[in-house]
Amino acid sequence: MMNYIWVGFVVIAVIAGGATGQIDAVLNNIFSFAETAVGIAMGLIGVMAFFCGLMKVMEKAGLCEKLGKAIAPVMRLLFPDVPADHPANSAMALYFAANILGIGNAATPFGLKAMKELQTLNPTKGIATNAQCMLMAISTTSITLIPVTAIGLRAAVQTESAAEIIAPVIIATTISTVTGVVFTLLFQKTKRWKWENVIEKEMAAGRLEINEDYIGDSPIVLPEGYNGSNEKDAKVSW
Repeated sequence: MMNYIWVGFVVIAVIAGGATGQIDAVLNNIFSFAETAVGIAMGLIGVMAFFCGLMKVMEKAGLCEKLGKAIAPVMRLLFPDVPADHPANSAMALYFAANILGIGNAATPFGLKAMKELQTLNPTKGIATNAQCMLMAISTTSITLIPVTAIGLRAAVQTESAAEIIAPVIIATTISTVTGVVFTLLFQKTKRWKWENVIEKEMAAGRLEINEDYIGDSPIVLPEGYNGSNEKDAKVSW
């Protein structure tokens, strides 16, 4: 989607420049800001390399598991369906730590790993569990204590007060995270979005797919010969 948006911006700028006789200014600015973008990206390499390397060292040193145990009480509240010894906990712990530091690029691999581990606890292929929805909500609204990437960008284009955004960022992300978690919990309990009800609807519609890699204790058992046509006879075994 973002690709289409940016292409649309460029096309609109070119059309507007041609219509107003300012096409030369548009082209000059395109090349000028392309050079600026490269300079900013090069300036961020050091910051991103340091924190990505730090996260990798933490993983190799076994700090992932320790971090997961340290935040276990919070994890149990937010992810009650995830066993305490499941690998998803350490992956989510690192993911949250990277987000708290504001290094989204370093957080992405851990987020993908966490979601992959959570999928082993999902008896279906195409319906996100409550834990997966909560992970998405927190990753989207994550509390950021030190916005490293934003500070790096500001430092690349200005020499003073690059870190003055820390307090506003903490306040804004705290509010967004609390809001995201609260609404996720509320939607999990509503009749329309409750996971069990969604499963029943998808089964009745014949769209339910079973996850063969599921390792949990409550698999979904489809009726013999289930093909979506016998909607009334479809039952879920929890």
